[in-house]
Formats: sequence, C-alpha cells, structure tokens
Amino acid sequence: MAFAFPILIGDIGGTNARFAVVPDGSSPAIQFPIVQTKNFETIDDAIRATIHDASDIRPRTMILAVAAPVNGDEIPLTNCPWVVKPMGMIASLGFEEVVVLNDFEAQALAVVALGEDHMERIGGGPPVAEAARVVLGPGTGLGVAGLIHSRGVWIPVPGEGGHMDIGPRTPRDYEVFPHIERIDGRVSGEQILCGRGLVNVYRAIATADGVTPKYTIPAEVTPAALEKTDPVAVEALDLFVTCLGRTAGDLAMVFMAKGGVFLTGGIAQKIVPALKTGVFREAFEDKAPHREWLSRIPAYVITHPLAALEGLAAYARDAARFGVETDGRRWRS
Repeated sequence: MAFAFPILIGDIGGTNARFAVVPDGSSPAIQFPIVQTKNFETIDDAIRATIHDASDIRPRTMILAVAAPVNGDEIPLTNCPWVVKPMGMIASLGFEEVVVLNDFEAQALAVVALGEDHMERIGGGPPVAEAARVVLGPGTGLGVAGLIHSRGVWIPVPGEGGHMDIGPRTPRDYEVFPHIERIDGRVSGEQILCGRGLVNVYRAIATADGVTPKYTIPAEVTPAALEKTDPVAVEALDLFVTCLGRTAGDLAMVFMAKGGVFLTGGIAQKIVPALKTGVFREAFEDKAPHREWLSRIPAYVITHPLAALEGLAAYARDAARFGVETDGRRWRS
C-alpha cells in the first residue's frame, strides 16, 4: 500500500493541532505553525487557514492521528468539539484519500521512527530488539498504545487505556483518593494522569490536609513542585509520578514490553527531573512476583517536540514497514 504525494499529516489533540506536509518519499516534512483547536470551529477551517491559505501546496492524501477512537464516517474528538468527517473533507478540501488513525498509534509509530538521541532513559536495562513496546502520555487526557513486531512489520495497537481504573494502595493514598474528582463514580487514569488530573490530585491533597489550594492550573502546580516552593504541589507531583509508574508497569506486564516503555507528550518532558528521582522506577517495578524482569525493562521519555508527526511521516513514506489496519479508517474520492 502506497499513498499519493504530497501527503498532509496531522496530529490532532484536545488542545493543539499540528500539521506538516510530506512532499515525497525522501524529502523532510514541511512543518506548519501549531494551532489551537479552540481558535477554529472545525478541523476543515484549521486546514484551510494553516495549509491552503498559507502555501501553494495542495496535498493529495491526508493522514490524521486524532485523540479519539475511530469508528464510523464521523469521528468526534474526545476532548475537543471538532468532528472529523473524511468524506466531507475529500469533497471540500480536494483530497484523493483520507486515513484516520488514533493519536497514540502515531506515537507508537514514532518509537520506531525516532532514535535514542530523541529520548531520555529512565532506568532499566537495554531494550530487547523487536520485542513489544508500550507508549503512554499524559496530556489533555491520557493516551496509551502498544507496539508489537510480527511477520517483519511493526504493528501499533490502539486503545483507550487512559480510561482504566486507578486506585489507592498506601495508607496516604486512602486519605487522598476519596477527594479526587470522579466521573460516573470512578477514578480513571485520566482523573490523575493528565494536566487537569495533576490539578485534581493537588486539590485532593489540600482538601485531605485542610489546606486552601493556591493553584488552579497545571502550569502553576508543576513549577511549584519542581522548585519545592509549595509542599502540597510537591506531594501532588510525587503522587502523579507514582501513579504514572504504577500504570506504566501494569502496561509493561500486559504487553510483555521488553522493548521498552515510552513516555511521550509535553508533561512528561517537563517533569523529567521528577521522573528521575527513583519514585517512578520503584512504582514501575513494584509488581511482585515480576519485579526482577520489570527492573530490566527500560523506560524512556520521548523528547522530540513533534514525535507523532515523525511517526506519521515514517508511515506516509513507507507504509509497508508498518502493519497499520486501515479497514474502516481509509476513505477515497
């Protein structure tokens, strides 16, 4: 399977939309300015303003990665009011075909496309070549994907792992968790392991201790924690990193991810110092009776700022390298 060039690739999250054009099979991708989803009523409007109005390039193919499950001909994003309508985009924007993947499939593809010079290792031993891998990233929500190698190709495994249950374990957890905001009566990964989740944890700790919270957004909590200027923020980030380690370790066991676990997204990049204190690795490995083999699994923070686009570009240039299922996710004019 090959795509017609030029190819527009897009990483569409809950907050930001990132676009680039792959002109051919060997040239670097042409990057366009990152746009905020809130500034455009539809994704079509964003593409017109960012690509069509700003350049002479008229892509023939579009490959999107979206923060949502891809089911049917209309795809509503999970944390954004946009709805992706591939046949409408073909008609109005002139594409010959549109492919829509899950955003963390693109992050999984990036694990193959990027080298270790775009990664920061957080413990563990060397990765096992062609062994399964896991990608997870706290951002607007919590994205999760697997990556397996079979019959000579890398196969991304999308899912909604960010909505798995997450619960208390230590005595302190049992003091804090009753105050964490619930959705439909439960605490899922996204209630803790994302930007708003960090604020949820911060407020829960403050409430548990009878302290008035000072901060309301992640951009306030994170620096206060890293600079150790607020004890509630410090504990909030510590619990965030602990829960991230627990979840990453669980996923490593599910996939037998001897090829590594990869943390992606802006939050992971910002909190590398907190991830390297040892709290993350202890929570990651504390999975008796499997502590010993989990201790050998490397964890990485992907530091490339446009990792998903790099993954999509690799797929656009050489689709045969990847076992991406496009049935029901590929539309043609």
